Order: sequence, then structure tokens, then C-alpha cells
Amino acid sequence: MFYYLDGTVAHIEPYLAVIDCGGVGYACRTTNTTLGQLQKGRRGRLYTYLNVGEDVFDLYGFASQGELGSFKQLLSVSGVGPKAALAILSSTTPEGLAMAVITGDEKSLTAAQGVGKKIAQRIILELKDKLAKEQQSGGFAPVAASAAVGGGKSVEAAQALAVLGYSQNDVAVAMKGIDVEALPLEEIVRQALKRMVK
Repeated sequence: MFYYLDGTVAHIEPYLAVIDCGGVGYACRTTNTTLGQLQKGRRGRLYTYLNVGEDVFDLYGFASQGELGSFKQLLSVSGVGPKAALAILSSTTPEGLAMAVITGDEKSLTAAQGVGKKIAQRIILELKDKLAKEQQSGGFAPVAASAAVGGGKSVEAAQALAVLGYSQNDVAVAMKGIDVEALPLEEIVRQALKRMVK
């Protein structure tokens, strides 16, 4: 329904930002990461997700499309609601989330408020499962082939981006020209993400 909101930041409080668009204040639930990029009285743009359900009509906003993509991926995991997804993305970046899933790092997920070991394990398992299905259907063969020069790091970076919900074509284009041999894995993912959200 709403792709993004662009207006003046009217109010900020923990996990909430109000964006004034033409005299209407839209309350967006958000992460600490996004809040850190907003300033009251200044212009701000948030990419949005509308959560509608029985007795629920909540708007969520994020400073980057990468963060929004990660939020949607987390919501696709059974048992993970918006509150837990916000908590996770307040304690780690989209790149950090992708790396946690690829490496099976439960600790970086349980660092989020209210996220226990079982939920962390489920997130890792289900998002890895989705990735495995993509690979079985041939989804990431071209990426692996085009990234073969960089070896394991290229493939792992492609997998991390896939965990965030990006298509094989987006990943292949974004990774072209990145010096995968010289950079650490998380930096490769960060640079590719920057290119995809431009």
C-alpha cells in the first residue's frame, strides 16, 4: 500500500518515528538503527511495511531497503512476529543477520531483547532451508559460476544476500567488480547491499 514515506521527522521515541507528510503524521514502528539515522525537524525517508490483521493495523518503517528486506525475511519465519524482528534488527545489521544465518551463529540473534535460543535456531534453520531450496531449483548456480574466481567467499556472500531475499540476478549484478579476494566476507556483503539499494 505505502512504498515509502518522505517528509519531516516530527517525533522520535524508542522503536517509533513519526513522519509528517503534508500535514499528516505517520507513526512508524522501527529499529534503533533507523532511529539513529533520523533527526527531529529534518527530512527523512522510510521504506514501509504495513502489517494488517485482526485488531492490528501497524506501519513499520526502515531507513534502507536492505533493512526492510531483512524484516520481511524474519517475518516469513514461523513464530517470529514484528516485535522480535524489530528487536533483532535493532541489535544487528542486515549483513550481520545474513552472516548469522550462513554461519549458524545463534549468539548474535539471542543478543536481541526477547529472542531466545529456540527462536534463533528456527530463524537459522528456516532461512537456510529457503536458501537450500533456491539452490536445488538452480537458483544460485549462475551466481556461484560467475563468482567462482573469488572461490568460497563469493559463494558465501551470494548465499548471505539470498538469505536477505535478493534474487540471483540482483546478486550477480551487485557482486560484479567487488574485490572479493581482498575484502572480508561481511564487507563484500555490505558493498553488494549498498549497490542494490541505490
